[in-house]
Amino acid sequence: MNVMEFFQLSAGQWQSQRTTHHLPFRRAELGGSEISVEALPADHEKIVEICQLHDVNPGLAVGGAYVEWQGSMAWDREEENHTGTTVFALVPDPDNPQRGQLLRERGYAEIVPVIGRYEIDSEGGLLLITEYETMSSVERFWFPNPNLRLRTSVVKRFGGLSTASFCAESRIESAIAPVEPDAQVAREAFELGSQYSAFGW
Repeated sequence: MNVMEFFQLSAGQWQSQRTTHHLPFRRAELGGSEISVEALPADHEKIVEICQLHDVNPGLAVGGAYVEWQGSMAWDREEENHTGTTVFALVPDPDNPQRGQLLRERGYAEIVPVIGRYEIDSEGGLLLITEYETMSSVERFWFPNPNLRLRTSVVKRFGGLSTASFCAESRIESAIAPVEPDAQVAREAFELGSQYSAFGW
């Protein structure tokens, strides 16, 4: 699987259940969100714009995605919200298309344009690594089946504050041939994955 095939499989509507571990405080927080993913071709105007924002030749991009989300976390204050959109473009390395740059309009850990690194690993998972001015993040996405996507993320803040998250994301509006959902797989992955995201990095 190449990186654009991964995002084409990610296209559609998703319901996400999330556990976030605040490691310094030894506390876990639950949350959920709805996510919409649209895979974009290399010549899409949004891909061209994000490449130009980062002074990267748009002709080097193989495509990307437009993502919208709306969610909440258990400890949210009244004025907090987890709603937003982002665009990103994929620019493979010349010598290895399974690795490359991920040009983001909005980062995962800081709301600023940023360039991260992506890699398709040996198990077909997508690994994203992003360095910010005050923190770094590592995310991994993979598909147990076409209608279930799992995600782990670790955010390390300079100064020692870190969080680890696990998400189980179920497709709610399939853009591909339907597959019977495996509720037991999703439930077990969610229960075990929350531990993995805290201690497995």
